[in-house]
Amino acid sequence: MTSAAGIDSFLADFARFRADRPGTEPEWLGRLRRDAMDRFRALGFPTTRHEEWRSTNVARIARTAFVPAPRVEAAAAADRLREPLFASAARLVFVNGRFSPDLSVFGRALPGVELEEMATLLGEAPDRLERVLGRHAEYHDEAFTALNTAFFEAGAFVRISAGTVADDPIHLVFFASPGERPVTTHPRTLVVLEPRSRARIVESYIGLDEGTYFCNAVSEFVVGAGAVLDHYTVQQESEQAFHVGNLVIRQADQSRVTSGSFALGGSLVRNHVNAVLAGEGAEAYLNGLFMPRGTQHVDNHLRVDHIRPGGSSREVYRGILDDEARGVFTGRIVVHPEAQKTDAKQTNRNLLLSERAQIDTKPQLEIRADDVKCTHGATVGQIDPDALFYLRARGIDERSARSILIRAFARESIEPVDVGALRDWLEGILASRFPETSEAGDPM
Repeated sequence: MTSAAGIDSFLADFARFRADRPGTEPEWLGRLRRDAMDRFRALGFPTTRHEEWRSTNVARIARTAFVPAPRVEAAAAADRLREPLFASAARLVFVNGRFSPDLSVFGRALPGVELEEMATLLGEAPDRLERVLGRHAEYHDEAFTALNTAFFEAGAFVRISAGTVADDPIHLVFFASPGERPVTTHPRTLVVLEPRSRARIVESYIGLDEGTYFCNAVSEFVVGAGAVLDHYTVQQESEQAFHVGNLVIRQADQSRVTSGSFALGGSLVRNHVNAVLAGEGAEAYLNGLFMPRGTQHVDNHLRVDHIRPGGSSREVYRGILDDEARGVFTGRIVVHPEAQKTDAKQTNRNLLLSERAQIDTKPQLEIRADDVKCTHGATVGQIDPDALFYLRARGIDERSARSILIRAFARESIEPVDVGALRDWLEGILASRFPETSEAGDPM
């Protein structure tokens, strides 16, 4: 166990948290919270002695005494809050873990789409969440998921009814605005796609100010038979922030999921994705791009479980690392005994822009069936000198030539994004980080 300071702080906060809401929550939720906190107390923070955390040290989180994030009036920062919001038919916005109705658009005109703020739903119709909330994001062996389950207050609930095709994207936005002391938030997302439905959902985690804070997010997606989900996570926390995200996707028969992850900020970041292909013929496509710089540490931890026959999965994660940044990629494909005819492929490609940048990559296969097609691979390299020479020979200055090659590498992760406004926003981020200039340094 790591430093007890952070653990004691969370235990004290939990006692106050429970005391502030006597009789305001359903009994089943109280039991869930207490059980989760008991598990966190027993587990403590993971250390590098744990195999799953061998390359990521969370001691900085463990030794920090965080306090609950202060309330921030959305009106006081409305202009800054609206900047990262792209036009969408429906969105829910949270500021420091609290719902902001003024910035949200419920999209009531969308038939077959239910979009609710979770705290309201827990107060008015908690039975609707009892069978799904906390059922898929396993917290008994995951300390940070246990912590989120114990503490979450506000969150997003989305339900797409059977046969509904929701063409317009749904945007779930979680802003963090730190205070004078280190603060923490525990965003929670629950999405249910009923059979034969389709939706496009974007989750954004954005830091408004510099300062130390900890965003501990958990998202559960339940995808019914024949349903289609396009899902994207954008993480752009402040440079002093800690971010731990746990995304669990459970798929039924013949469902198809595309999930993209874009890690663009944060000091210490850990993204855990677990796709469970629990239905026959399910398909999962996981795409990721992470671009740490300075002394950032970004850890992508993926697991794909093939439970039933005939499933297919593709994982392609790309990293661009500069300065003294460190990246981690751990990808595991697990083919269970009944998952015959599985087709799975995993690829991690990394571009190092500095001799001081580091990447630890560990693709893994765990196969317990005998009729499968599974491959994995990883590459680590620098900018191709031949490609750089080719561009320089055509009159392009070195900086612009490097930017062209870097952006081409990253664009392979951005082009599959099926939400045009998000794709354009990501292209803008890419252009600002790797601008093309003339020899004199002026924009081309």
